Amino acid sequence: MEVPWQIEIVKIEISKHFALKYMRAWGWDFLNLRDAIRDAYKVEKAGKEKYEVYVQKKGYKKIIVVYYNYDKVIFCITGSEGGKRK
Repeated sequence: MEVPWQIEIVKIEISKHFALKYMRAWGWDFLNLRDAIRDAYKVEKAGKEKYEVYVQKKGYKKIIVVYYNYDKVIFCITGSEGGKRK
């Protein structure tokens, strides 16, 4: 899928849940998150502004994001890990 954002210019924000549960466990910072979203192997639209971003960085992970086009902001809601690449 063609993504509607340009990862180099969008602002990335994260929920407290995503920061404490996933980013801390994965040992990621904002640079790692931006790289993972840039290198995603699959992006699926899951709603009007919601997307599921599938990444492979030290294992397989899924990041649920909302993209606000008018503000050029990607907001990371939650994530999951495990599974296999489809």
